[in-house]
Amino acid sequence: MVKLIHTIADHRDDVNCCAFSFSLLATCSLDKTVRLYSLSDFTELPYSPLLFHTYTVHCCCFSPSGHVLASCSTDGTTVLWNTQSGQILTVMEQPSGSPVRVCRFSPDSTCLVSGAADGTIVMWNAQTYKLHRWRTRSSVFSFGNMWSRLPDQNLGCFFYPYFRSVDKSVIVYDINTENILHLLTQHTRYVTTCAFAPNSLLLATGSMDKTVNIWQFDPGTLAQARSTEYQPKLFTENWSEDDVSTWLSAQGLKELVDIFKINNIDGKELLTLTKESLADDLKIESLGLRSKLMRKIEELRSKMKSLSSEIPDEFICPITRELMKDPVIAADGYSYEKEAMENWIKKKKRTSPMTNLVLPSLVLTPNRTLKMAINRWLETHQK
Repeated sequence: MVKLIHTIADHRDDVNCCAFSFSLLATCSLDKTVRLYSLSDFTELPYSPLLFHTYTVHCCCFSPSGHVLASCSTDGTTVLWNTQSGQILTVMEQPSGSPVRVCRFSPDSTCLVSGAADGTIVMWNAQTYKLHRWRTRSSVFSFGNMWSRLPDQNLGCFFYPYFRSVDKSVIVYDINTENILHLLTQHTRYVTTCAFAPNSLLLATGSMDKTVNIWQFDPGTLAQARSTEYQPKLFTENWSEDDVSTWLSAQGLKELVDIFKINNIDGKELLTLTKESLADDLKIESLGLRSKLMRKIEELRSKMKSLSSEIPDEFICPITRELMKDPVIAADGYSYEKEAMENWIKKKKRTSPMTNLVLPSLVLTPNRTLKMAINRWLETHQK
């Protein structure tokens, strides 16, 4: 179930983009403005609209912490705004002078990328505001995913919006089953943008009808999606005893299932088995079975080694140096494994593991975007 709970009609022209932080909604428009709203009651903030751009504002996005908002425009600039005061932090001019169509922060907030209509892509240092790298590509419209999955593309990691501007509707799919969950038809002109809130069951849709609609999902819909969610296979070392039993059956070694269950063999134990332990400890008498099992275990070890070397750096917790299962964003803008960061805070007080600077806040925010990217990577690589 989904219902329309609010309509914003402050823009005087087409709405081009909308974006959520954990407490704010940002919208930008052909009318040259960027507007900010509180998620508590959808009232516009006192210092909104944000005025600087002299032509159409094409895109806006929040930094992972939500403290900075970026907006880019046909005027060839990308502007960084302080979301707490509305003040301009810096104005970054595209070196080519071409209209800037899209901008995105890196997951750790250290970089911002802006892409222009002429195919140029610029990477900026988001702390010093200096140009870091500049290159030309044939198209900038595909680089929105260069930072992996973005915050406005998921709701609890289960939904992905697809908007059809031809019929003025928004279709919400379950990405696991590809079933259509909802068809939203409130807009009267073409739909131009949609974004999910990172920490609530909200969807914002913008249109050429100059409005932004806020939709709220029933928690039951999320529960339904969860029930059909595909659970990717875990690393072998994390397998439960049941996972090991399932694996044995799939390898044609079903006759060994009972032996493994009696001896409580889980994934870690499986990887440590040797020919000697199979014969002496598990009492597997058949030489053929022992040999076949060892070949399968060696395949698992080889696959685990290969898999570990392929893990993208951004999926690795800076503290544990292991693949993250429950990533969270700390106040320093970096993502960590939740349990590891909680233990770090307890032992190291308020320092950042990456910068060694004092953390301005101890709040840890679930990084659902990164978690979804990790799960999709696991699904692809652990078949």
